[in-house]
Amino acid sequence: MASVLILHDQSLQRVGLRMLLTAEPDLTVVGDTASGAEAVRMSAALRPNVVLLGGHRPETDAIETIRRIAHPPRLTAITGPTGSGGQPPRILVLSSTGHEGHAYAALRAGAGGFLLKDATSHELTAALRVVAAGDAVITPELTRALIDTVRHEHAPRPGGRAVGLDALTERERDVLVAVASGWSNAEIAARLSIAPTTVKSHVSHILAKLGARARVQAVAFAYEYGLVRPAA
Repeated sequence: MASVLILHDQSLQRVGLRMLLTAEPDLTVVGDTASGAEAVRMSAALRPNVVLLGGHRPETDAIETIRRIAHPPRLTAITGPTGSGGQPPRILVLSSTGHEGHAYAALRAGAGGFLLKDATSHELTAALRVVAAGDAVITPELTRALIDTVRHEHAPRPGGRAVGLDALTERERDVLVAVASGWSNAEIAARLSIAPTTVKSHVSHILAKLGARARVQAVAFAYEYGLVRPAA
């Protein structure tokens, strides 16, 4: 059972989302609010597995809310029965804008997934399950654009080295380079002659070792430490 806190600035949308999620046997709604500050407080008190963040709030407010939920100053010792076991909640953004700059900022702030508001109910519930399980979800329409954004923003660090990089196996480095090059899981599987499920497993291990919550954060890492270089 995955527990969800809903943050949306429109009351009818909150009601609709609550009804949708309550109908799912493996999802439970522990609360909802229109306030980002209240969502931060509720996430600390209720310890949901996922915070679903939607609405039309200003981008700066949304990013700050994501950052405060994903990176609390300290974790309380008290967790609810459906809480996330001492870990901060994961965040799924349901956005009204498909601008890659907003998606990139949200993911860098700590969101674990990013969907557009025209996602189907099945896509939304499936994404919540994926994010609750610790994996990342990014709407396919934005994946390539996000990678292009990372390419332009991250120049390699001269002589840079990261602990997470040393923890990667040779195959995981191959997969990370492929991800940073914009390949899909199916493309990586075909080009490296491995099963798609194996690619997914490698990506999960890469994210865990790098301390990344989303694919785009791993891409930023690859460019920052020179595993991949921006095209001229």
